[in-house]
Amino acid sequence: MSGTRRQKEIRKALRLFAPRIPYADAEPVLADAQAPHLRHMPPSIALWLALVAHVRHAHSDYDALLDEGYEHDAARFFALDAINETLLAWGATRQVSADEEEISED
Repeated sequence: MSGTRRQKEIRKALRLFAPRIPYADAEPVLADAQAPHLRHMPPSIALWLALVAHVRHAHSDYDALLDEGYEHDAARFFALDAINETLLAWGATRQVSADEEEISED
């Protein structure tokens, strides 16, 4: 596998956190985990934040709820079950709690 040490650590974290993630979802998550605003974080934390943000936007009603006028915290609350269902389907080793969802980055 080619890439920097950080890229390898991020890929390893993805395999551990969501071993059954589809390729079509894995690639954008990996790219997002390497975004400049996440570079100061350990690879595993950057990957987790990117994974949760991807699921929130691509596999829940979060964006539709925002479009309907819901506040961010309310939209996150209502999207939480869909986020966790997707993570479970991907074999996730952890779930998102309501408290974590309130403070995580988009």
